[in-house]
Amino acid sequence: MIFGGNTDFAVPAGYLNTPSIGIPPAPVADAVEAAVGRWRTGKDAPSDFDEPVARSRGGFARLAGVPAERVAIGASVSQLAANVAAGLAPDARVLVAEGEFTSVTFPFAQRANVTEAPLAKLAQHVEGHDLVAVSLAQSADGALLDTAALRAASEAADVPVLIDVTQAAGWLPLDVAWADWIVCAGYKWLFSPRGCAWLAVHPRAHERTRPVAANWYAGDDPWSSVYGMPLRLAGNARAFDLSPVWLSHVGAAEAFDYLASLDLAAVRDHNVGLANSLRAAAGLEPQGSAIVALDADPARIAEAGIVASVRNGRIRVGFHLYNGPDDVERVLAALGAASG
Repeated sequence: MIFGGNTDFAVPAGYLNTPSIGIPPAPVADAVEAAVGRWRTGKDAPSDFDEPVARSRGGFARLAGVPAERVAIGASVSQLAANVAAGLAPDARVLVAEGEFTSVTFPFAQRANVTEAPLAKLAQHVEGHDLVAVSLAQSADGALLDTAALRAASEAADVPVLIDVTQAAGWLPLDVAWADWIVCAGYKWLFSPRGCAWLAVHPRAHERTRPVAANWYAGDDPWSSVYGMPLRLAGNARAFDLSPVWLSHVGAAEAFDYLASLDLAAVRDHNVGLANSLRAAAGLEPQGSAIVALDADPARIAEAGIVASVRNGRIRVGFHLYNGPDDVERVLAALGAASG
């Protein structure tokens, strides 16, 4: 597969906004379009969506390196993280990274005492907390978590860990199956429509997770638990399921099949190579991330035909497999830098 010029994508030149909205390959867009066609002509029954939901669940499980029965489906990171926050005592202490994305922090801040620490020193502050919640790749600038250090510190202190992989899954091979919870939204690097997210729950963390949005789809047998009492939730992570956003999971199912055809190590090398070449030309140290934050004039970036975001007062760009060296050159030209 040739990255940067792939005909599976209809991505315009200069599109570097994957950290905000990922672009689907043709099979994903076609599947969603076909599903809309069936919807508008009344050709689907609710149970028809069980198959794509199962494929979506299984696809994330493979990516995260866990069994499918450990994975719950939801609509957003915050909604799924709320299941974890609800299991905490009101006086619990939660450690997060400084500047962390609020979908990771707010579910805990509304219930527990949240302490911030620099990402690079997070592992040094684990002891004395009841939980650590952190992103594998930071939303604002792409900085990466030292997972080995955090794992060692959390295991030594017996402190559970929730890791949000939203800004990493799809370009960075994951090695976080040890975490108590892994949460992810699909509409960025995973090529999926907005409205699908996943929560992997380690068996040791199941009893500390609360089904705050318990519903029919979380039932032991969803199609026989739609009426009446008693409460009868699934015995595995499906107990934390949200009733699925059907069309989103249609797209996600295809997206995971597409991702399964890729070598994620090669995707990482491609994406990080582009990001590091931009960083080097801009006088920045390599970071090992597909995301780059730059001090630049947003108007000048937009005038150059670059689609990016502003986060924490800086321009944020992200490189995925549909980007190439020409996108780096376009950013450098907008910055007034020589490409060398």
